Amino acid sequence: MTHPSYSLTRPKTRKTSVVFASPHSGRNYTDTFLRRVLLDSQQIRSSEDAYVDQLFSAASDHGAPFLASNAPRAYVDLNRAPDELDPALIEGVRRAAHNPRISSGLGVIPRVVANGRAITRGKITLAEAHMRINGAWRPYHACLQRLLSESHAQFGEAILIDCHSMPHEALENVGPPGGARPDIVLGDRFGAAAAGSVMDQIEAAFSNAGLRVARNMPFAGAYIAQHYGRPSRKQHAVQVEIDRALYLDEARVEPGPNFTEFQRLLAGVIADLAAIGRPDEATLAAE
Repeated sequence: MTHPSYSLTRPKTRKTSVVFASPHSGRNYTDTFLRRVLLDSQQIRSSEDAYVDQLFSAASDHGAPFLASNAPRAYVDLNRAPDELDPALIEGVRRAAHNPRISSGLGVIPRVVANGRAITRGKITLAEAHMRINGAWRPYHACLQRLLSESHAQFGEAILIDCHSMPHEALENVGPPGGARPDIVLGDRFGAAAAGSVMDQIEAAFSNAGLRVARNMPFAGAYIAQHYGRPSRKQHAVQVEIDRALYLDEARVEPGPNFTEFQRLLAGVIADLAAIGRPDEATLAAE
């Protein structure tokens, strides 16, 4: 199923409570948007989780749905609350309580991409901000909520794997000095978004594939993990951040030389993640 703002791949038969989703891999940059952009074709993509949708494309082969954004992060950020509006970018927005994401230009309508580079010159209207939110943000989240509700109805629980990538440079100060950096950072908002038993199984799926895993540092999860993670209701959300150096040429924003190999490795991880939510295989989430 393809919507202007997202693509949804459903399995032939739903076999697991796990839902995979990629909110930042959208790369449908319209001509109308690009005409206003100050950045070149590579710079505008620097905040994008480039090709994460391709990395997780095997999800439906294992009985799980996969939802991917078509709208670019530079246009609208699906991992922000719809009211995280930046008064420095959007006309008619009042300054509210301090929000570090908004202050840094990373609200629901971003003002900057990576390294603080401005996306456009000047401000946009509040009407345009609402147009982006209503046209892309709300349809994506409505679809995601439907998928999680379907998991609850069929399996009695829902597990969201929120798929992202992170710049290699973001890992410079992670771990002990001189120690190996993590390949994967899992975020469950320090236990608030997922039960420990679920988090343990997700970590094992990556570590059993030979990947080094860290939790919550430097990324603990943002709006999606916070909003959808309700472990007391057997709804779990875990943000997965993958080091882009494993699969991407970050400078060119193109698949790197190890892309196919890493995609093949990740296919095995996806199979193990999907198995967590299978009633006949899973240790279901903690009461």
